[in-house]
Amino acid sequence: MIQIDTEKALIHVDEGDGQKTIELGSPEGFELLSKIWLRSGWETKHVYSFTWLDRPMIQLPEDMIRLQEVIHNQKPDVIIETGIAHGGGMVFYAGLCKILDKGRVIGVDIEIRPHNRKAIEEHPLFPYMTLIEGSSVAPEIVGEVKSHIKEGEKVMVILDSNHTRQHVLDELRAYGPLTSVGSYIVATDGIMKDLVGAPRASEDWAENNPCQAAHDFVGENEGFAIEEPEWVFNEGTCRERITYWPDAYVKRLR
Repeated sequence: MIQIDTEKALIHVDEGDGQKTIELGSPEGFELLSKIWLRSGWETKHVYSFTWLDRPMIQLPEDMIRLQEVIHNQKPDVIIETGIAHGGGMVFYAGLCKILDKGRVIGVDIEIRPHNRKAIEEHPLFPYMTLIEGSSVAPEIVGEVKSHIKEGEKVMVILDSNHTRQHVLDELRAYGPLTSVGSYIVATDGIMKDLVGAPRASEDWAENNPCQAAHDFVGENEGFAIEEPEWVFNEGTCRERITYWPDAYVKRLR
């Protein structure tokens, strides 16, 4: 049970075995309210209300802004995205490649619907994109992706297709070797683990989620670690990302 006293700027939290009071404007208070906001946003489909340069982008804006910081610092030659959907993510990454004057995007989806393909192929940023249709974990599709990467190129990977634990783990195993040392393979939407009991959620999400897959993967691969990218700028007291992607950033160490 949580009670918010806006007049006194306090949050009262009943934890069952006792109560604690948190200042509304404290980092702890902000993190608590943010988790509630994320849950509410999931139920209202908040992320289904954004576009990027005219293409729907079903992502939390903070996740994308944080990711652009990583892309700017990494300056990859190739960004691989599994799960194209409407193409908003590809357009976002392609725009960064153009601004940075470096890089291109390879998008993989098990089904690229004709209207989405048409819109993506007609987009001004399409010269920076390559579309591949097929299962992201099929050996022939992984091989096709690999064929578009030149020796010595720096590669970053973003996993945003089927979010089951096994599928994401299979993607991590398939694309981890393509990820450059020092770069990241990002397993998105691990928030599923915190949504059990919510509408549109499944009971097995407590374990069946990308976050668990990321932990499974680093547990079997010493050359990878879950590592939060450092914030480029922070003059506030916030300490954590407000994110749909907890423990998403899997860094290749060697």
